[in-house]
Amino acid sequence: MTVGIIDYGVGNIGSLQNMFFRLEVDASFVTDPAALTAYDHVVLPGVGAFDAAAAELQRTGFDDAVRTYAATGKQLLGICLGMQLLLDSSEEGVLSGLGLISGTSVRFDPSMGLRVPHLGWAQIRKERDHPIVADLPDDHRFYFAHSYHVKCADESNVLASTEYGARYASMICADSVTGAQFHPEKSHRFGMQMLKEWVQQ
Repeated sequence: MTVGIIDYGVGNIGSLQNMFFRLEVDASFVTDPAALTAYDHVVLPGVGAFDAAAAELQRTGFDDAVRTYAATGKQLLGICLGMQLLLDSSEEGVLSGLGLISGTSVRFDPSMGLRVPHLGWAQIRKERDHPIVADLPDDHRFYFAHSYHVKCADESNVLASTEYGARYASMICADSVTGAQFHPEKSHRFGMQMLKEWVQQ
């Protein structure tokens, strides 16, 4: 089992690698887009602004490489901004996303009395059956840090939701492409369990 963590200059990839090492999973940073196909599973991390990350994906050639990888049916996981990059677009910018799951990301509405960004611990609610969320304990919690949230064009792509003013998609999935809005690498044993289930797919 090999995991590739895309290193395109956007994301806290060191903590991700450490989490996989704790799971005794071989996880390596990938800086060459052509090398993606050598991995069984690939993680697309991301923090910061949508356009800045999308521009780096384009500049490095990882945009086309990720699309090609997803088409193979191997497992792809987008985390935080990486999940939003799986979509068609974002209100945060003007550049296109990867278009692997149809939808967009929109900003939380502070007029609802919400603190933006959404920071802290929250639970998720399963919206459909999937091994990655099948055995979550009742006391689970994940760490979130984001100002934008996902709206899928097809509600069947929503894997799990979270309450913040209103319910929003906190996990999405289409075939072998999965996204998690939270940071599993910062979510202690709950994040470790989720990543363990993912690498077994």
